[in-house]
Amino acid sequence: MRGTVGAAKRIGAALLAAWATVTSVRGAPRGGVADCMTGPARAEVLEGVGLRGEIRLASGARAVLDSLRWPDAPEPAAAARGWLEARRGTGLTVTPRGHPDRWGRERADIQVAEGDTDLAGGLIGEGLAFADANEADSLCRPSLHLVEAAAQAKRRGLWREPLPAATDGPALRAFAGRFVVVEGRLHHVGERGARTYLDFGARGADALTVTVSKRTWRMVRARGLSAASLEGRTVQVRGILEIWRGPTLEVGADAIEVLGEADRPEAGPETERGLRR
Repeated sequence: MRGTVGAAKRIGAALLAAWATVTSVRGAPRGGVADCMTGPARAEVLEGVGLRGEIRLASGARAVLDSLRWPDAPEPAAAARGWLEARRGTGLTVTPRGHPDRWGRERADIQVAEGDTDLAGGLIGEGLAFADANEADSLCRPSLHLVEAAAQAKRRGLWREPLPAATDGPALRAFAGRFVVVEGRLHHVGERGARTYLDFGARGADALTVTVSKRTWRMVRARGLSAASLEGRTVQVRGILEIWRGPTLEVGADAIEVLGEADRPEAGPETERGLRR
């Protein structure tokens, strides 16, 4: 139940702030980051979907949805692919964002041309994918976290099972090499020269440690967070789980989310449509 409760406790001010920034699919880039700059929108047709969510367009272009992490587990991955395949042959509006990925595929926001279905928002809202910055410095569409929180609160798709506890080392080890979302109360934050360490357990405990690079920690601090403000707070983190001395995540600035105490209003259909943009 910990994950469900956490999803329903986003700070109300964060909801209002995110909602205020949502104006269109081609909203302003976060903080002026080059990775989030949008190019001209164009009309395309969905021709096919790759195994890891690569979108093949009739023009011959290949694209991946921005601000979205494809699921690792076979069952949700198949469901996500089926959700997209159901729209094969559909006209799309494709808005490139930032630079292509390492395989030369466009990162893009993609909407169905007729109607208001946004592909990233639709997948995340059904619990079939995660909101994530992937290799970019910033999550270009932070409001997708709120769509995700609504799916988590409703226990859709990926959120049917509770999140692994940050203090449960054996459970976390089962996710080694996979993308995970983990919640827990931060026991200690240690600032060092090259890295900052977010420890969810006492020294020697079999619990999650999150490592944050010096550059990323500067970004975190610029957003008003610090070691003092994070210690003792309930935090949600996400990334690829690795096992070093214990379970470890190395995260970006947008992969650290402080969970609030006030109940978050559950997003209804109208709100979700807006947040997907």
